[in-house]
Amino acid sequence: MITDLVAELAVPSALEIERWKSLERTIVAHEAEAAGISALNTLELGGRPGRSGPLAFPFTAIAWNLERCLFPELSADHLAATGASLVLLSEMDNGMARTGQRHTTARLASMLSMAYAYGVEFIELGLGSEIEASFATDPHNARGFHGNALAASVTLARPFLLRLWGERPWFTREGDQPRLGDRCAIGAVIATETGPMLAVSVHLESATTAAYRERQVTEMLDALDAAFPGIPTLIGGDLNTGNHAGGDFEAEGLFRVAAGRGYERHGGPLDVMTTRPSLITRWPDRAMKLDWFLARGLVIGETTIVPSLDTSGRPLSDHDMIVCRIDGFA
Repeated sequence: MITDLVAELAVPSALEIERWKSLERTIVAHEAEAAGISALNTLELGGRPGRSGPLAFPFTAIAWNLERCLFPELSADHLAATGASLVLLSEMDNGMARTGQRHTTARLASMLSMAYAYGVEFIELGLGSEIEASFATDPHNARGFHGNALAASVTLARPFLLRLWGERPWFTREGDQPRLGDRCAIGAVIATETGPMLAVSVHLESATTAAYRERQVTEMLDALDAAFPGIPTLIGGDLNTGNHAGGDFEAEGLFRVAAGRGYERHGGPLDVMTTRPSLITRWPDRAMKLDWFLARGLVIGETTIVPSLDTSGRPLSDHDMIVCRIDGFA
């Protein structure tokens, strides 16, 4: 569990990026290099919370995979319309040419008057897929960071980054998106009027099996239980359920593991999917239910799925946001 905090993540040099491109594509080579990269081993803490006191129940929490966050201002408006006090984000760019080199999390948090914790999931060694490269404003990335975030209208206590178990598939496999790093969870303790709760933003692996994701969840829950015993917990994000399982989210053993630890699953109506075609993911026939909350020690009210469309009908992401009301402690 990474707890070293910085106000701004260290930016790799162009020479480092070029050297990383030539590394042997093995797990051993990846681990040896990643251990010495500051941006993969620190957590950025920034923003300014809009509230000085604890959150009062009920309040709204959101989990949203923003698919690089092409439109941070419009996405912030979409989030603000829900009145959310807690936002769990994944696939957030920071210094990527495809999103105008912007720190998309910092921009969202500023517009929402929230504190944020941002961690690097991957250092992108290129511009992304062919479609993503078509959005690039420069021939290079200023920072090359792609990651997860947690934002709240109150102060974040004990923030951390947890690197999930994995076999580094985005580094070891051939493809058009070479990356250093792997999936992660970002968490912090949130003060409520009833007491502290733990909030965790997580993004599980897509390019693998249900058994792989089950192991990621098992080891994540082990780490959370060890570091935060007995604290009511909300985990939310893109769990990639059903990938490489024919789209069948019920085939995921991670739900059984979570239930065995006392977590309840919340994802809105089971027949309503959470993906859609977008400007980047242009698959009109693909619809999956990937996004969920897992809650323990909390009373969760209504959970809904809000379309990720701006006022003109343009998709802001290939994922719709999931929204839940937290009514109190169980």
